[in-house]
Amino acid sequence: MQIGHIVFGLAGLLALVSFMPAIAGRLRLPYSVLLAIVGFVLGLIIHVHSWAPMVMSDFLDSLQNFEVSSETFLFVFLPVLLFETSLALNVRRLMEDIGPILMMAIVAVVVCTVAVGFSISAVSGYGLVVCLMLGAIVATTDPIAVVGIFREVGAPKRLTTLVEGESLFNDAASIALYSVLLTVLYGGGVLSVGQVFYSFLLSFVGGGIVGFLMGRMATGVFIWLRGWPTAEITLTVALAYLTFYISEHYLGVSGVVATVIAGLVVGSTGRTRMSPATFEQLSASWAQFGFWANSLIFVFAAMLIPRMMAEITWMQVLLILLVFAVTLLARALMVFGVLPILGLTRFGTKVSRSYRVVMWWGGLRGAVSLALALAVTEQHNVPYEARQFIAVATTGFVLMTLFINGISLRPLIRRLGLNELSPFDRTLRNQALVVALEELRGKTDEIAKNEHIGDDVRARVHAVFDATQASVDGGEVNQLSQGQKVSMGLAMVAAREEEMFFDTLKAQLVDWRTAESLLARAEHMSDAVRSGGLDGFESAIAADLRYSKTFRLSLRLHYLFGFQGWLGRELAKRFTNLMSKRSVAQHLIHFAEKEIQPLLGPEATATIIQAHRRRLVLMESALQAMSLQYPLFAHWLQESYLARMARALERQRYRDMLSQFLITGEMYSDLIKQIELRWSHIEKRPALDIAISASDLIQRVPMFQGASPAALKAISKVLKPRLAVPDQEIQMQIGRSRVMYFVASGAVTIHLPDGTTVELGTGEIFGEMALVAGTEFEAKVTSLGYSRLLMLMEGDFEALRTGDPILREKIDAVVKQRLRALEVWQEFQSGERQHEPLPDLSPKTT
Repeated sequence: MQIGHIVFGLAGLLALVSFMPAIAGRLRLPYSVLLAIVGFVLGLIIHVHSWAPMVMSDFLDSLQNFEVSSETFLFVFLPVLLFETSLALNVRRLMEDIGPILMMAIVAVVVCTVAVGFSISAVSGYGLVVCLMLGAIVATTDPIAVVGIFREVGAPKRLTTLVEGESLFNDAASIALYSVLLTVLYGGGVLSVGQVFYSFLLSFVGGGIVGFLMGRMATGVFIWLRGWPTAEITLTVALAYLTFYISEHYLGVSGVVATVIAGLVVGSTGRTRMSPATFEQLSASWAQFGFWANSLIFVFAAMLIPRMMAEITWMQVLLILLVFAVTLLARALMVFGVLPILGLTRFGTKVSRSYRVVMWWGGLRGAVSLALALAVTEQHNVPYEARQFIAVATTGFVLMTLFINGISLRPLIRRLGLNELSPFDRTLRNQALVVALEELRGKTDEIAKNEHIGDDVRARVHAVFDATQASVDGGEVNQLSQGQKVSMGLAMVAAREEEMFFDTLKAQLVDWRTAESLLARAEHMSDAVRSGGLDGFESAIAADLRYSKTFRLSLRLHYLFGFQGWLGRELAKRFTNLMSKRSVAQHLIHFAEKEIQPLLGPEATATIIQAHRRRLVLMESALQAMSLQYPLFAHWLQESYLARMARALERQRYRDMLSQFLITGEMYSDLIKQIELRWSHIEKRPALDIAISASDLIQRVPMFQGASPAALKAISKVLKPRLAVPDQEIQMQIGRSRVMYFVASGAVTIHLPDGTTVELGTGEIFGEMALVAGTEFEAKVTSLGYSRLLMLMEGDFEALRTGDPILREKIDAVVKQRLRALEVWQEFQSGERQHEPLPDLSPKTT
C-alpha cells in the first residue's frame, strides 16, 4: 500500500472526526457513542463502495486496506490515551481517594472476571479458561464517554477523579489477567491462583516503579531543556512511548501502570520544572494528542465490529445478555457492598450514594476491550471456536454498554442532581453575581459618560442589570452560619495562595525548587481548610512552620557525624520559603479585605484576616530568629527578591512595548538577553555559613579564657561543634555515650523533673552532672533559638579534666555549686528542711 494512500485515509478520518464533537453535542449523544456509530457504518460500506465517486472510493479503499492489529491499538494509541489522562489528573486529589480507586481498579476486575467466567462456563459449552479470559477482557472500563458527559453536565470533580482513576489502573489489572490466562490457554497449562496473583503483583508493582523512575528522570531533563518548549513537549511524547514499550518488551512489567505513573509524575512536577509558558503549551498539546488518539482508536475499533460480529448466533446473543447482567451485578456488589465497607476503614473514603449509582451505571467499555478481543483472534494456536466466541461476546457487550449505559447516563446524572450546584455553592454564586452587577453598573455608566452615549441607551443596559439582579436573592449569604462563611472564605484565600505561588514562579521570583516546595505546602493548606475549616487552617499553620523531614534528618546527621553542608542547604531553603510565604501572606490579607469582604461580609472576613495575621506573626518570629543568626544571608534574600521583582517588571515593560509596536521582535530579543546578563548575579546564592569551627567557638566561652594556646588546641580536638535550632530537644546521649555541652552562643532551657525550668546562656555548661555522677541526665533540654554548642563526649571528659588543671577547677566549681543546689532541693522535697519565713525588716514604730 502506497504511503500517500495511507496518509490520504488518515487525513480523511481526521477531517471526519473533527465534526463529531459538534454533531454529538447537537444530537445530545455521548461522543464515543457517535464515534462507534460512524466507525460501524464505515466498516459496512468499505466493502460495498463501488457506487461512490472517485475521491470517496479511494478514501474507502484506503480504509479497507488498513491493517489495524491489536498491537496497533496497544502500542500506538494506548500510551497516548493513558499519558494524556494521567497528565491532567491532580495527584493530590487522586491520593485522597486512592483506596476506593484501587479497590475498583483491582478487586472489581478480579470479581468481574470470576463472576463472568464461572457463570458463562456453567451455562455454555465453552471451557472455564476461555470464559475467564472473556471476563478479564470485559472488566476494563473506558472513561472517555463517561468523563465527556461529566464535563458537559458539570458533574463534581471528585466523581470525575474516581472514574478516571479507576479506568487508568483497571486497564493494567485487566491486561495482566488477560496475559496470564492467554498463556494458560495458549500452552494448555493448568490454571493456578498463586501463579495469577504472583504475575499480577509483579506486573503491577514493577510497572509502578519503572514509571516513577522514568518520570523522575524526565523531569530532571526538563530543567536542562528549560527554555526550549518544543524540545520539552517532544520529550513527553517520547516518554509515553518509551515507558510503555520498555516496560512491556524488556522488563516484563505492566506498561499501562508505568505510563500512568510517569504521566502523574510529569503532571505533578512539570509545572515547576518547566517554564510556565511551556507547561501551558504542554497541556494544550496533549489535549490535542488525546483527541486524535481517542477518536481514531474508537473509529478503527468500530470498523472491526461488522467483521467480528459476522458469525454471531442466537445462543451467543443470549450469552451476551448474560454477560451484561452478570457484569452489572458484579459491579453492583463492589459499588454498593464493598465500597461502603471500605469507607468505614482508614484505607478508604466515604462515597455518597449518588456517586456510587453513577459509578455503577457508568462502567462503559470501549476500545481497550475490543483491542484485547482482537488480539485473541490473532492467536491462531487458540481454538477457533474460543476466538470467535470471545470476539463476538466482547463486541456485543461493548455495544450494549455504549448504547444502553452511555445514552442513559446523562439523564441519570440530571435525575440525581449531580449537574446542579449545591445550596452552599449556589448561595455564593448568587452573592458573587450581585457584587459583580453593582461594580459593572458603575463601570458602564463611566463608559457611557466618556463615550457620550445617551441616557436612553444607558437605561436599557441598566434594565438588563436590574432584571438579572431581581432574579437572584442576594441575601441568601446571610442565611449561612458564621463557621460556613469563614470556611468558605479560607478556601478562597487558600486557592488564591496556590495561584500566587505559581505567579511567583512565572515571574521567576523564586527558582523551581523553592516553587515546588511552596506549592506543595499550599496544597496541604488548601486540603486542611477544605476538611477542617478554621481549625484545619490553624493546624496547617503549625504544620507549615515545623521543620521538614529532610531538615530533621540533616540535623540528626549533623549531631551524629558533624555533617554541616546538607544542614546549611536545608536552613537556606527554610529561610527562602519563610521569606516567600511572608510576602504572600501580606498580600492575602489585602486580598481578603478587597475581594472576600463584599462576598461574605465584614464579620467573617475579620475572622479570616485575624487568622492570617496570627500566621504572619508566627512567620515573622521564625524569620527574625534566623535573620539575627544569619544577617548576611537575610540581606541577600531581600536584595534577591527586590532584584527579581525589578527583572520581572522590566520584562513585562518590554513585552508591552513589543505589543504596541514600539520595538521590533529583534529589539525585544536583544533586550531580554541584556536582562539575563544584567541580573545574572542574583542567581548565585551565597552559602549559608554554619561552618562551626571548634577553635572559633572556644574563644566565646568564658570558661576557656586564660588557657594557653597548647591547651586550647587540645581542647578543640575533643570538643565537637553543633548547631541547635529553636525548640529542638538536645540529645544528652549519642549512642551509648553520655555527653555534656558548652553554650558558645545562644541559650537553652532545662526542663527539670519538678516542672520548673532554668535558662542557660552563653558560657554556661550542662550535662556535666551526669558525667561526674555516672548517671542518666534526667532533665530535658531545648534550644531557645539558633544556639551554637560545643559537645563533649563522655570518653573525652576525664581526659580533658586531667590534662588541664585550670579547666578542671572551673568545672568542679560549677559541679560543686549545682550539687549543693541539688542537695538543698532534695531536703525540701523530703521534708527534712522547711521553708522559713523571711525576717521582718520593716522599721518598728514606738
